Amino acid sequence: MLDITLLRKDLAAAVAGLEKRKKNQPYLDVSAFTALEAERKTLQTRTEEIQARRNTLNKQIGPLKAKGESVDALMAEVNALKGEQESQSKRLDEIQPELQALLLAVPNLPHASVPLGEDETGNVEQRRWSPQGGAGASATPLGFTPRDHVDLGAPLGLDFEMGAKLSGSRFTVMKGPIARLHRALAQFMLDIQTQQHGYTECYVPYIVNAATLSGTGQLPKFEGDLFAAKKGGQDGEPAPDLSALYLIPTAEVPLTNFVRDEVVPEAQLPIRLTAHTPCFRSEAGSAGRDTRGMIRQHQFDKVEMVQVVHPEKSYEALEQMTGHAEVVLQALELPYRVVLLCTGDMGFGSTKTYDLEVWLPAQDTYREISSVSNCEAFQARRLQARFKNAQGKNELVHTLNGSGLAVGRTLVAVLENHQNEDGSINVPKALRPYLGGTEVLRG
Repeated sequence: MLDITLLRKDLAAAVAGLEKRKKNQPYLDVSAFTALEAERKTLQTRTEEIQARRNTLNKQIGPLKAKGESVDALMAEVNALKGEQESQSKRLDEIQPELQALLLAVPNLPHASVPLGEDETGNVEQRRWSPQGGAGASATPLGFTPRDHVDLGAPLGLDFEMGAKLSGSRFTVMKGPIARLHRALAQFMLDIQTQQHGYTECYVPYIVNAATLSGTGQLPKFEGDLFAAKKGGQDGEPAPDLSALYLIPTAEVPLTNFVRDEVVPEAQLPIRLTAHTPCFRSEAGSAGRDTRGMIRQHQFDKVEMVQVVHPEKSYEALEQMTGHAEVVLQALELPYRVVLLCTGDMGFGSTKTYDLEVWLPAQDTYREISSVSNCEAFQARRLQARFKNAQGKNELVHTLNGSGLAVGRTLVAVLENHQNEDGSINVPKALRPYLGGTEVLRG
């Protein structure tokens, strides 16, 4: 959530920042905000005037009573003022949630270093890496016509038909070798993030309340992308009931909420958390995209990284976390590139985001496998997540999140990049200890 003080002091600058995002999308109802702010100022000024007048009258009433003089007229004015003040206060109490509702729908402002652009075509590649050539190198062709992960995975136990039978489209069942590979990848990622990069492994609920999702920005704006365990409201009906429960779209949600309504000692920063969880997304509005295979699923696993840091350290942490995700890709010998997202392709809560895109030979292209974002104080303001600074004052922390990595997409990349012409899969050396020393997977 943006700082309302920023909007009050320089609304034009805030609107200009928001307009750098996707065009033709109203991010802030400026007229509604301006009208509410004007009314709030008027009410607040009048409330202060009333209170000052009541104080003056109360000081007069005591001495007059002591003298035995009538105070009826003064008491009548005090009572009238009290009634007006109560009415003013009631309206002020109504305005605050109206302003809050406006702000909850407004995305974060892009950082000055983020390139301008309307969509993914405006993203800027930062670097590439491949196991054959290292930094700066592109992927090397396999030397034969590659099969995609659907064909490669079927003999190993990848079963889309069973997933559809059990749940519907965009669900997958894995059996035997492919299930073991999937589990090994998740364990491998957790070990790297905890043992090499200092993250604390966490186990978190997969179902959370609406307040938790609101804290990280998924609600109220993105309710359509969530799976609700208990629905609050539908379109055209009242806002979601805060008692409603939802399946998590990412472990970022519960992990970041660890610091909700907390004042963290500065000495405890940075806080680094990681968790392996399933993620549940209805993918509203994405029908027809990537429907073949595991690229876009309603349920998928991810190892998530979250950092809670001092505001002066958040951009340093962003670069660091991007590197933490790259380590996994390099260890698995997967070609990839790092892309800086433009203003039109950034997520709702982000000020700056790097996407890591892995090479998929069968698609002859790079596809997103991790997204690492700095949210600055955007989430912390919603969460009231603070730390006590050197001056002893409470200050909002900065929060960051990123995938380290998406397990299903990593599985896809391992199958396609390490395939042999006969359809067998070479297991990356770093992963072999997690598979009992197995070097090649065969159907």
